[in-house]
Amino acid sequence: MPAVPRLSPRALGIGAAVVTVLVWTAFIVIARASAGRSLTPFDIAFTRICGASLVLVPWGAWLVAQARRRDPSQGSLFGLSPVALRPTVVAGVFGGLAYALLAYAGFFYAPATHASVLMPGSLPLWTAVLAAVVLHDRLTPARLFGLSLIVLGDLLVGGASLLHAFEGGELWKGDLLFMSAAFCWACYSVVVRREGLDAVRATIAITVFAFLAYVPAYALLAYLGQVTSRLGSAPLGEIAFQLLFQGGGSVVVSGITFTRMVEYFGPVRTTMITALVPGLSALGAVFFLGEPLHWNLIAGLLLVTAGILFGVQRMRAGGVSAAVAARG
Repeated sequence: MPAVPRLSPRALGIGAAVVTVLVWTAFIVIARASAGRSLTPFDIAFTRICGASLVLVPWGAWLVAQARRRDPSQGSLFGLSPVALRPTVVAGVFGGLAYALLAYAGFFYAPATHASVLMPGSLPLWTAVLAAVVLHDRLTPARLFGLSLIVLGDLLVGGASLLHAFEGGELWKGDLLFMSAAFCWACYSVVVRREGLDAVRATIAITVFAFLAYVPAYALLAYLGQVTSRLGSAPLGEIAFQLLFQGGGSVVVSGITFTRMVEYFGPVRTTMITALVPGLSALGAVFFLGEPLHWNLIAGLLLVTAGILFGVQRMRAGGVSAAVAARG
């Protein structure tokens, strides 16, 4: 019987990049559309975590049970996380909880076109800074130039909304939340790289942590009336869709593919490969949500995309071997 051909690491890395870009693009458009419907940001985070947990918590328990046959010390968090306790908690705080809560809250203040620029746009900036500090990555002049374009693009978008804050506007709140969410995801990607976590186990770990930390606390606070929840009055179809897309798509699918990208390309190159996300999601917001594209948004989008693409092109000269060597 002929052997089944196996995909090369390069093919897996490229495939993971394509899937991640598509899901991230849909995430921005769908999250903004969801802000105008029934659920609150905390409700959407609840459905995201619960939807992902239906798949990943049993998967994690099975992986830990298998590992403990060889080493009883394996796993953490009641045998549900296949990763040690400390990296599970650190990665879970940034990648499992903070990112989702900050991003969903941002869509209630600012449109998807702002998120298109500021979330994937500021992600390479935060990741490069964190990678330089934590992983001792070198910030070359070419990379610094690309990052400077990204900063200019972010300022064109976020700076304009900050000026409107003096007129009583609230766009700036969403913009700050978007950039904070990108910072949290950058922290997660650097933790994954530093700890050498593989794609599946890292995604399971942050989901297990989020499930154990957020779901009971939010359910109790909602029951006591300390936070507003609309899960009881929202249409079942809306809840089911959020469980499927936010949990299954945004966490299970893109979580694994993003972490696979980090494994192959490294954290900085990974975030720069997401150059298509700002443009695609901005076009999606205009086409599907009817959002306008003002001159500052267009200019910011072009600068951010150019900065990301410039970084990718300049780093290709080093080839895959440089990325592997940087992996340590």
